[in-house]
Amino acid sequence: MNQEVTDFINEIKENWQREVAVSLRELVYQAIPDAQERLQYKKPHFLKNGKYAAVISTSKDAVSFTIFNPAGIEFPEGIFDGPPERKTLKLRQGEAYVPEQLANLVAQATSI
Repeated sequence: MNQEVTDFINEIKENWQREVAVSLRELVYQAIPDAQERLQYKKPHFLKNGKYAAVISTSKDAVSFTIFNPAGIEFPEGIFDGPPERKTLKLRQGEAYVPEQLANLVAQATSI
């Protein structure tokens, strides 16, 4: 794990956002055990074989999780937004997601 990414997550001000970011990071490693991570554009990016796999970003009231290269993958209706080359899940305080489902989507997107 990259220390810059660890520091970034630890410095997230809102506790709930920090907790979500930690769980999303763990989820990425569950889906892609050999993921590489780096802080880029002030956001944690996760790569597999040098290609973007996912990114975590925070805003005032949300945590966003973007999955790259989702072509051919069926995403749950109405949960993800974005163009064909990436899909983003935006989580607000108190909103839940299914970790296994999200890990499966990440794994599918990186298996191509």
